[in-house]
Amino acid sequence: MRAAVFQQEGQPLRIEDRQTPIAQPGDIVLQVAYCGICGSDLHATEPSPTPLEPGTILGHEYAGVVTQSASPDFAPGDRVIGLPLRECDDCRPSGTGCRDRLGIHCPRNRIIGLAAAVPGGYAEYLAMPAHHAIKVPDGLDLKLAALTEPLAVGAHAVRAAGSLLGARVLILGAGPIGLAVTLFARAAGARQVIVSEPGDSRRALAARLGAETVTAVDALTGPAPDLIFECVGVPGLLQLCMERAPLHGRIIVVGVCRVEDMIRPRVAIRKELTIQFVLGYTRDEFALVLDMLANGQIDAAPLITGVIGLDAVPAMFEALRRPGPHAKVLIDPAR
Repeated sequence: MRAAVFQQEGQPLRIEDRQTPIAQPGDIVLQVAYCGICGSDLHATEPSPTPLEPGTILGHEYAGVVTQSASPDFAPGDRVIGLPLRECDDCRPSGTGCRDRLGIHCPRNRIIGLAAAVPGGYAEYLAMPAHHAIKVPDGLDLKLAALTEPLAVGAHAVRAAGSLLGARVLILGAGPIGLAVTLFARAAGARQVIVSEPGDSRRALAARLGAETVTAVDALTGPAPDLIFECVGVPGLLQLCMERAPLHGRIIVVGVCRVEDMIRPRVAIRKELTIQFVLGYTRDEFALVLDMLANGQIDAAPLITGVIGLDAVPAMFEALRRPGPHAKVLIDPAR
């Protein structure tokens, strides 16, 4: 099979021929229909204290069709998405997942597409544990199903925030995660959703999803937001959120800041702010997203701003390192 493979920091991905996976006991193999390029993929290929292994096939936002099954729950032809998780060797023989039910939070868990031993969806085929797969409802386009993973991050963040009914919500950043939070904040009953985003094209996408938009937090008018979602992950933004939040305000930190940051805790103490950090999602949230997509309760189609074949991946991957017009670019390996 063909795959886009990470070589080393500073070099573009390379298209290689790799062995097509074979379904091991408890696994399924799927032909990848679509796989999203995630900001986490870009960050993983940059200098880091925990560098990505050369030879890794990236891609953890995927949807496809089963071609091989070593599980009674799936058959060739089933359309599926999956939580991109592979448990440690101690838990894997059980065939039911993490024995401590930690999911993505288990430190011994491996993320499919972020380690050489668990190849991801930048390829024609992918193997995964059947117990992490979920069938895609009939009639739901696999393009939209491939958005389940980033949408589930947004759903998880909104659920962690508690009741949003009637709330005034501020979202920092209109990347895929900020847009996902926008969709679910509106679905959860927020009275007003404001998105702060400097990029014109991304700001326009947020407006298409029903948000009010500003170019920067300084452009906000009116009362302070009841709840702030930080969806960027750069130094200084958490402090900015703390300064903008009202007395007893809430801040949900969704963006991943990969370097040291500095805050002045006294600002949060004086206001008795609640600050919560969130990570990932659960299987229930994956299922929730699929149901809401299939039922038309959320319209995520505007997030898809490009679909490319494998040959175009190396150039697009490098282009996405710079600010630009794209929200979510999907890879179609059959192109």
